[in-house]
Amino acid sequence: MKTLMVVLGLSLITLCVAEVLHLDQKAKDTKSIQSPSVACACHCEIPNSDGNCLKALKELEDKQIITDKDLRSHIQGNKVAFGAAMGNVGNVGPYNQEITLTYKTVLSNTGSYNPDTGIFTAPVKGMYYFSFSGHNLSSKPMGLRLMKNEEQIVTVYNHPSPISYDTATNGMTIPLNVGDQVYMRLRAGTWLVDSMNNHSTFIGFLLFPF
Repeated sequence: MKTLMVVLGLSLITLCVAEVLHLDQKAKDTKSIQSPSVACACHCEIPNSDGNCLKALKELEDKQIITDKDLRSHIQGNKVAFGAAMGNVGNVGPYNQEITLTYKTVLSNTGSYNPDTGIFTAPVKGMYYFSFSGHNLSSKPMGLRLMKNEEQIVTVYNHPSPISYDTATNGMTIPLNVGDQVYMRLRAGTWLVDSMNNHSTFIGFLLFPF
């Protein structure tokens, strides 16, 4: 009987100790949930310093702002287009030598076409499209050349024929590097005509950058 009482007593003490330990561990777990330890997620020189973390986050934010500005600038730089006409000038030519035509009636221009010189200068490297039209009285010849850096790309030529007004057009897709120049030339001894109706035109735009 004494042995049984001793065993029961020890069992009761063991259960009490286990319950106390369980309650103590539960209290610790609750405290841990209520007061978590926050570790710095950024790669700071001092991981536990909030000041360094905030500084690193600010630097990342500044870099992102710069990146956004560069992206907007890049997109703006890739918006390249112009459209111009000879305008209400009447007859142009004939001349004893070939001339560069200046299309001064500008209908659209993002800034790369100069109406004073008639020259388009590529602001970005890419693939471009250009086209032109020339109007003349067919009793006289008309010769137009689309040029890139003194090299002819395409041309049109109207030979004299019975009197009527004719319009000739042409165009081409060409790759350009930054600074390449594209313009129109009127051949020597030929002529064209334009009016307020803008028959003789020159246009170009960027298809896509490289």
